[in-house]
Amino acid sequence: MATLAQTTSNATQYMDLEDKYGAHNYHPLPVVLDRGEGVYVWDVDGKRYYDFLSAYSAVNQGHCHPVITRALVDQASKLALTSRAFHNSSLGPYEKFICEFFGYDRILPMNTGAEGVETAIKICRKWAYEKKGVAENRAKIIVCEHNFHGRTTTIVSFSTDPDSKGHFGPYGGGFITIPYNDLNALAGALADPDVAGFLIEPMQGEAGVVVPDDGYLKGAFELCRKANALFIADEIQTGIARTGRMLACDHEEFKPDMLILGKALSGGIYPVSAVLASDEVMLCIKPGQHGSTYGGNPLAASVAVAALSVVRDEKLAENAQRLGEVFRREMNRIIAAHPIVKLVRGKGLLNAIVINDSPESKTAWNMCLAFAQNGLLAKPTHGNIIRFAPPLVITEEQLMECVHIIENTIQAFSSHS
Repeated sequence: MATLAQTTSNATQYMDLEDKYGAHNYHPLPVVLDRGEGVYVWDVDGKRYYDFLSAYSAVNQGHCHPVITRALVDQASKLALTSRAFHNSSLGPYEKFICEFFGYDRILPMNTGAEGVETAIKICRKWAYEKKGVAENRAKIIVCEHNFHGRTTTIVSFSTDPDSKGHFGPYGGGFITIPYNDLNALAGALADPDVAGFLIEPMQGEAGVVVPDDGYLKGAFELCRKANALFIADEIQTGIARTGRMLACDHEEFKPDMLILGKALSGGIYPVSAVLASDEVMLCIKPGQHGSTYGGNPLAASVAVAALSVVRDEKLAENAQRLGEVFRREMNRIIAAHPIVKLVRGKGLLNAIVINDSPESKTAWNMCLAFAQNGLLAKPTHGNIIRFAPPLVITEEQLMECVHIIENTIQAFSSHS
């Protein structure tokens, strides 16, 4: 149960090259992927798998979506990069499109999710000094335990994950850490007049798809309003229809003061991230104070418009909402018969099962190896949790086929436990 079928020398060659020449900062499953289409990926030996990770929700629109791919090719053949030293004919239309799409005044375009978070931190601090009146170098941002906002030096400074944080100091200050899903703790932290904002994932993805109580997010937003602090939603993983709404915050019907997007903003075709905010917040940033050579490039702008259009036109949020309910119902049925799985949790098509074993055990890892052998790709997080996040273009028939793979695999593990 603990290994995949013997890999070919071809697959081994690719893995050996990565092992020899690449940094050892990832521990991937021993599968070498070569192409993808929709909900499927194929390895170098031609074996087909259901992708149940979607590049950590970057591929919500499915692999190689023809509309997004065509936008990439068309723009790449015309103009790919100018830097922001000049205007380009793609950026303005994209900025108008995304601001109207999500209901914000302005966007600051960047490339990666971590850059989006770093950008939001800078904007929040600048706003605190210039609008709220916080004394220079005293601004604080509240974050939550078990957060995952990236792995840059600033971000790991407020991480509580020892793997992300250990031996990367000295760490930057200016952050207050509180428990997730605890309004009393947030109210206490907001009593500090130097607090500039509250940075939060509406659902904690890397922590194991942790879903807060109903009303928590709206309550946190209202507390921030009373304290004149910005509510900053990191929707890099939860946004773009993944949880059954266009944004996870839409479940509680409020608009964050600042919104961070990435991943599926490009449908997995090209690195694109964004921070959206009001005029009052965004215009605190002046020329020369923040930027990126690639941020807002024509290729990214065209790809992002196509990626968001696909989500809207194909009603992927509605599909995620409907099929997410089907998936959790089926998982609960399986769990009732197989106590090796403790629970399922999630919203839309961002879900996770918790294995009834210690995080130090290899059960979840071995189960993911067995899933792969049976034609489904997933990955453990935090030892005993397996995240399930298929592309949102999946059909109910395909989803049920995946449920059968998951059920048969769990049943095999249960019989050997």
